[in-house]
Amino acid sequence: MTSGSGSPARRWTRLVPLLVIGALFIVLLASGALRHISLHELKAHQAQLTQLAARRPILTLAAYVALYVLIVAACVPGPSLMTVAGGLLFGSWLGGAAALVSATLGSVVVFLACRTAFGDWAATRAGPAVARLEAGFAKSAFSYLLALRLMPVAPLFLVNIAAGLARIRLSTMILATLIGTAPASFIYGGLGAGLGEAIRHNAALDAGFFARPGIVAPLAGLALISLLPALWRLWRARQS
Repeated sequence: MTSGSGSPARRWTRLVPLLVIGALFIVLLASGALRHISLHELKAHQAQLTQLAARRPILTLAAYVALYVLIVAACVPGPSLMTVAGGLLFGSWLGGAAALVSATLGSVVVFLACRTAFGDWAATRAGPAVARLEAGFAKSAFSYLLALRLMPVAPLFLVNIAAGLARIRLSTMILATLIGTAPASFIYGGLGAGLGEAIRHNAALDAGFFARPGIVAPLAGLALISLLPALWRLWRARQS
């Protein structure tokens, strides 16, 4: 009987994340959900979605998490908008927490899939960007991944692929993702909650809209996050 990493059972186990991604991608395309992931669609169906969340909170939250994980695992655009939708449907804190957990779960699926043949295919499709990110994990995997999660310098799916190819520890991946993604999750969640409140009150999208407390605070948080890459480069320059 063959044992070790080359055993048939082990090979099939390593294929599970790849099969999950393939199945999720097919379901996502077949359902037509991608056509409805937009700010316009969110605003158009805001009343129905919030009513559903109020009547069936657990079911709606479970469906939201499942869809979010599916989007992240399938490596398609939409995570940021999904986080805004979470705040709109469930409020800043619950929506932000649901988005954080969903983004982490989806990232783990991609991370594990990159330990299979999927990693070679994804690296080829993503180009040299993944190779540069992968090299950065050599010095300090946790710190580097944490910085990538905190600072919007690379798309979520690219970081997930690079982390998987670099074969960092799963615990490092999960912890750095939870900590590093938390600020943006709650900021976008707050933005969604403020947007939902404005829509419910039929607020006009003018200068006054962006001065509303529920909007201006998350926007200030996003502005701060956008400054992090420049501050990071400045700090690195002074250290060298």
